Amino acid sequence: MTSDHDPSSKTSPGKDRLFAEQDRAISDFDFGESTARVFDDMLDRSIPQYGELQRMIGELAGEFATPGSRVYDLGCSTGLTLKSLDQTVDPGATLVGVDYSKAMLDKARENLDGPYRAGRLMLEHADLNDGIQIDNASVVVLNLTLQFVRPLNRESLLRSIIEGLNPGGVLILVEKVLGSDALLNRLWIKLYYDMKKRNGYSETEIAKKREALENVLIPYRPDENIKILARNGLDNVDMFFKWYNFAGFLGVKA
Repeated sequence: MTSDHDPSSKTSPGKDRLFAEQDRAISDFDFGESTARVFDDMLDRSIPQYGELQRMIGELAGEFATPGSRVYDLGCSTGLTLKSLDQTVDPGATLVGVDYSKAMLDKARENLDGPYRAGRLMLEHADLNDGIQIDNASVVVLNLTLQFVRPLNRESLLRSIIEGLNPGGVLILVEKVLGSDALLNRLWIKLYYDMKKRNGYSETEIAKKREALENVLIPYRPDENIKILARNGLDNVDMFFKWYNFAGFLGVKA
């Protein structure tokens, strides 16, 4: 077995080595074909408690999804969250995955071939910065997605999502977050990078990805996320998950 630092492992299928090369030029992070090929490994090694988060999202969605309604995963990427939803939500609900990356949608279609062929799952190509039409939704999931939407567009996007939620419907939001205190925020980031090192990422990879994400991923503080959800039409909002600089929020439409 090769280690994450073994040069021979760079060609391993699905292994995230996007930022491993010392001489690679830095550009803004994107969700194109090269990222789609390694995205599942990237999430597993970069997002704390990612497997548990997926279980929690599926469990929460299962509590609110209703027969005949739609369950949306906005920014569905390769379909990992949709796979959790397929296992937990009411079989009479339709799953809808939306992403602006065609490469990610191709991977999602491959990963969820059964539900897709059976008509249980629909996949749509759309850029959330341009807005989206949500219809008959009992559950909408934004799993590490809103942080990539330009701040100028977040309020209008959330309003359109919440307008499309049925009464009693729920929005599940997972985000990277800022600390409310500068000292603690630096600590959360340090501990997060320590986790990435434990999972095999080098200092070079961490630094280059941080630079690539600098103008692309724009996080809010936890209290800002709660306020923006409440301000745009959710009546009961709470935080269901927190790990240093990551948090999950749930809001119910009365």
